Amino acid sequence: MLSSICNNRGITLIEVVIAMFITAVGVSAILALQAPAWKSAAKADYLGRATQVLQNQLETTETFIMNPCNTVTTGTTPSTIKVSGMSSTIAGDMTFSLSTTITSIGSNIWRVSVTVTWPTNATGITGHVIVSRQEFFRVGC
Repeated sequence: MLSSICNNRGITLIEVVIAMFITAVGVSAILALQAPAWKSAAKADYLGRATQVLQNQLETTETFIMNPCNTVTTGTTPSTIKVSGMSSTIAGDMTFSLSTTITSIGSNIWRVSVTVTWPTNATGITGHVIVSRQEFFRVGC
């Protein structure tokens, strides 16, 4: 009677097949998430680099306008920039398109709008800054 209650034969073939099936389903679910994870990582990388390019362009334009020795020209200026700063493309480099618009909104006050786009995102990101000129800093112009 005791031998029928305690089965010491090990794992049956059915149990092995069920365990393999469950493992295969789990692994295939993890592999199915791999492609969206790479896509999200690439999008985050582009957004991070585009934000850096946007901020750099805003600061450069702001510094140029604040200097009373420079003549400010209103309008839109398109340009292309490589993140590496090199003239030719290197491995891992990304190219962004910039559109810088300067609009006069008052006496010695300008609005600078910069839009950064890249090949996989035609709408891109946009940033704005209001710049005023401090004429009393004019020295040696």
